[in-house]
Amino acid sequence: MAVLTVLLVGVLTLVAWWVHQNFNYWKRRGIPHDPPKIPFGNTAEFMKTMQISAIFKRTYFKFKNKTDGPFVGFYFYLKQMAIVTDVDFVKTVLIREFDKFHDRGIFHNERDDPLSNNLVNIEGQKWRTLRQKLTPTFTSGKMKSMFPTVLTVGDELIQVFNEKISASPKDSLELHDLVARFTADVIGSCAFGLDCHSLTDPKAEFVKMGTDAITKRRWGKSMDLFLFGAPKLAAKLRMKGLVQEVEDFYMNIIKDTIEYRIKNQVKRNDFMDMLIDLKLKYDGGNKQDGLTFNEIAAQAFIFFLAGFETSSTTMAFALFELACNQDIQDKLRAEIDGVLEKHNGKLDYDSMRELTYLEKIIDESLRKHPVVGHLIRITTQRYEHINPKYNLEPGTGVIVPTWGIHHDPEFYPEPEKFIPERFDEEQVKQRPACTFLPFGDGPRNCIGLRFGRMQVVVGMTLLIHNFKFELHPTGTKAPLEYRSDDILLSPKGGMHLKVSRVGK
Repeated sequence: MAVLTVLLVGVLTLVAWWVHQNFNYWKRRGIPHDPPKIPFGNTAEFMKTMQISAIFKRTYFKFKNKTDGPFVGFYFYLKQMAIVTDVDFVKTVLIREFDKFHDRGIFHNERDDPLSNNLVNIEGQKWRTLRQKLTPTFTSGKMKSMFPTVLTVGDELIQVFNEKISASPKDSLELHDLVARFTADVIGSCAFGLDCHSLTDPKAEFVKMGTDAITKRRWGKSMDLFLFGAPKLAAKLRMKGLVQEVEDFYMNIIKDTIEYRIKNQVKRNDFMDMLIDLKLKYDGGNKQDGLTFNEIAAQAFIFFLAGFETSSTTMAFALFELACNQDIQDKLRAEIDGVLEKHNGKLDYDSMRELTYLEKIIDESLRKHPVVGHLIRITTQRYEHINPKYNLEPGTGVIVPTWGIHHDPEFYPEPEKFIPERFDEEQVKQRPACTFLPFGDGPRNCIGLRFGRMQVVVGMTLLIHNFKFELHPTGTKAPLEYRSDDILLSPKGGMHLKVSRVGK
């Protein structure tokens, strides 16, 4: 018993020493930081009262221009992070010395959790190879071939809005859910070749599973922190992130879609067609250029997940800003009506490019409300700074506080105001690089940004052409509140606006 007691005391002493050493890392280095609270580090409000990007934003403004280096220390629970406070260092991390910061440090487990083995999560040479294989599927030519599908779903969106307005003309509409069903149908068609009917059926399984993939966790939020803090160990322990129901749903859909298309020689010129071509290469013996079924499933899954929530939330934020700024909405509607009239009332891929003011409105909405409010990278090789105090060791996390940079008055005067003209060509040229990061930057930027923008432009064009958006007395108010329990930036309680037909 005495031996066990001694061993227990020894283990507890060792743990206490390790915790003390861990939480004194930045202090020993002489790097400015907020004092951590054990075991939360600097994230005690995370998932409770503050959105995680808001915590990074607060740290950015607290320490910017108050340090002698390009970043400050931060503790995400037990994990040591560096929060960038100098935009020139953002360029170093994302572009100049990308080879030292190319991974995100996100959990993935190819063997046991195949859908986690996607382009967003994987690392190193495997990521480079996969990125090269997938890049040709996102060219402007491929986007043009998918445009008619997006437009067809857009027409259904207008029908649903008309039905909602007719049913309750004086009530506010919850727009976030409606536009999420639009993006689910668009991506469901292009990535899976399915008519999901999410717009006409609010309980459509496709949307439910997409939402569950984002919000439901196999092990709960506490274990999620382990998946984040020690992703490689979690993979070795054969842990999984997705709930089984979600994994089974997507794996079966992809399997059935591939088998049907190959058997019946179906071609739709969509994302799934391109993935099937890669699978056929692999099955034919060209493993260097092809992809396995599990790899294809993972890419189709992340294409849906990454585009479903981000695009719909971007649309919801943009519609809110237009409701708050009627003069901007009127100017946009005049541009849209003019372009449609010029092209006989039809929107196509080429005429879409003429909607330059709409592009600026989308950019300004993404600046003010970046759905992905921060970027994360892991130091993969030792980084040496001119001041040795600011060297970074392998394994250290680096956070780029996108939301903070987007609201920095040094780059965007009066940042709380919605001013699309910030994205006039001359103003863009005057700002430093890496001050607008809704899609990231550098080699690991969002591969699907063309597609994401296309579906947002189509949805916004049709909505503004047909409807007027205003604030409702019982609806969403300014300033916006954000959900604290979501990794992505999203409106708390949805987006409730007054919607009426144009001219009514």
